[in-house]
Amino acid sequence: EQLVADLLQVCQQRLSNTFLPVLQPAIGVGSAFEGWSTDDEEEADYYMLVPLKPPRGHSFCLELGEVGPMLAKDSHIRVEPQCTCSEKDMLCFLHSSEDELHRSQAPSLLNTLCTHSYLDAQRTASWFQNIVKSAWTQMPQSNHYDLRVLPSRRLCRMLLTSAFGRILSVVIFFGVQQDNSDIYLSSLPVEAYASSTMWPQTSAVAEAKFLRFMAQNIQPGSAHLRCLHLCTGILEGVGISAPATKTVIMQLLHQSWLLQDLSIWCRRNFVELLDNIMLALQCCLEDNRLDHFFLGNDNLPEVIILPPAFRTSKTVNLFQHLQEHPSIQAAVLKKCQEV
Repeated sequence: EQLVADLLQVCQQRLSNTFLPVLQPAIGVGSAFEGWSTDDEEEADYYMLVPLKPPRGHSFCLELGEVGPMLAKDSHIRVEPQCTCSEKDMLCFLHSSEDELHRSQAPSLLNTLCTHSYLDAQRTASWFQNIVKSAWTQMPQSNHYDLRVLPSRRLCRMLLTSAFGRILSVVIFFGVQQDNSDIYLSSLPVEAYASSTMWPQTSAVAEAKFLRFMAQNIQPGSAHLRCLHLCTGILEGVGISAPATKTVIMQLLHQSWLLQDLSIWCRRNFVELLDNIMLALQCCLEDNRLDHFFLGNDNLPEVIILPPAFRTSKTVNLFQHLQEHPSIQAAVLKKCQEV
């Protein structure tokens, strides 16, 4: 976290007089930061979301896509020039001519990282990768780690190798906050055929905050992260994704919180908790139903900030694909029962 914070500070210093996105402090998300990573610690991917704010003279207008079996994948971020005629130290991107802007001022965000007025995830990732490569030489950590920026279309994948052979794999992706909430439109990969201007919604920050809240409210010696670690590992080859398993456990935690009975998530109940998780998952498979944890959930801890539309939204079935393919559902259910 400190390394990425230092890197972003150097990058932002280089961008201070430009009209390019303003980099915000990174947010650690995913299993490595939540404490239940199923990977070996030395090889884990550390995913970090870097929120983007519009530079002077620009604004971000979020155009949300339709919610399907998951959160909306087809959202876009339109970049609009704003009037800055009242500012003395810059031309107005809205009212100045292209020739004036070209002669006297740095290029606008619209001319550099956008496609048809929409923020382009691939251009943004490529731009940031180039900044990281040049900024790394100014970092104190460059004396201790060799940096490789791996090819990636929508992310910045950094492989850091120490003199002793220790490897850190850091994945930075970008996001624009929705309604000052814990939901972001992100540069996370979408289908191969998808447009580079698509920014799918992600609830990664909300998930991390929820698990952190539960850890703070369960007595010392809690077992929920151990359960999450073990269950995602043993179900990996069964056809149950880690996000689905995580959703089941978050729902059980939420029920315990509502009943004010979080004390059951202690280590002495570890085997019983595993039984409850597997039984809950089996019931979901039998019913072909696993509701998205945040959509339509209006009873969450206050620390979780969701867009108003999320709380009033219809729930979304994460097992919709199993409902549409009975043979796959039967095979997954059988494997789950065997486990």
